[in-house]
Amino acid sequence: MRAYVQDSEDARLERVLTAAAMPNDTVILTTLNSAWSEPGSVLDVFLESFRSGESTRELLDHLVIVSLDTTAHARCRQVHRHCFALVTDGVDFSGQKNFMTDGYLKMMWRRIDFLRKVLEKGFSFVFTDTDIVWFRNPLPHFYPDGDLQIACDHFTGDPSDLSNAPNGGFVYVRSNTETTEFYRFWYAARERHPGLHDQDVLNAIKRDPYVAELGVQIRFLSTELFGGLCEPSRNMSRVCTMHANCCIGLRRKISDLNAMLQDWRRFRELPRDDNHSVSWTVPRNCSLQKLEGGS
Repeated sequence: MRAYVQDSEDARLERVLTAAAMPNDTVILTTLNSAWSEPGSVLDVFLESFRSGESTRELLDHLVIVSLDTTAHARCRQVHRHCFALVTDGVDFSGQKNFMTDGYLKMMWRRIDFLRKVLEKGFSFVFTDTDIVWFRNPLPHFYPDGDLQIACDHFTGDPSDLSNAPNGGFVYVRSNTETTEFYRFWYAARERHPGLHDQDVLNAIKRDPYVAELGVQIRFLSTELFGGLCEPSRNMSRVCTMHANCCIGLRRKISDLNAMLQDWRRFRELPRDDNHSVSWTVPRNCSLQKLEGGS
């Protein structure tokens, strides 16, 4: 019976990815639990950003919402076309998972293992946290030579600099043997670093000799294009995404995500000659203290 259930989930995943994929077999993925899926919560702001962005509405056709509990899956099916229920035996992912709690860590590592499976199936992906607003299509802004391209809490200015502080909430990964093995290595490394979340383990392994031996090309994305509350983009004429990172608390996130959308609409409504005067009004409710914050 167990094998049948797994085969069934595998077949469902294949169908959903195939239906959502772009012609080059790339999908956009986000994960969702019930706390973030309630009406007026994070999911609604996330989807609205696609509808109000530049050349982003059509990207909804390629977005797969991966629900972590039955409530989130039911909500997804009400508001979106491509939904996939990711079941985890014996774990309840439905409630709010505060940064670095046991539930949060289990959720993050379940995500890494799932993304490895997507790569194994031959699909490249843009993974985006749901607490990210999309303003422009990011695909033209990825580096041509990067296998794994990841957003940053802090960007040094050099996309190849391993000193950049990566944030796993936004990552573009090409499906190939190098990235698939890298995700397998990343997931296994959690056992050598108990109690750490995926970003900290990534920081621990990015200089590992095995990663260099794999030959996976890691590139870090500029916060000018892929900003967040940790380090907001300074250029609203170019920014693609903004992340409510460095922020604890669901209500705080929702408030600042809505404020970002308001700032964007103000920018879009002004004549091009005047819109350079618009700047972010965030953070309002979110703390920028990294030690207290999180993604």
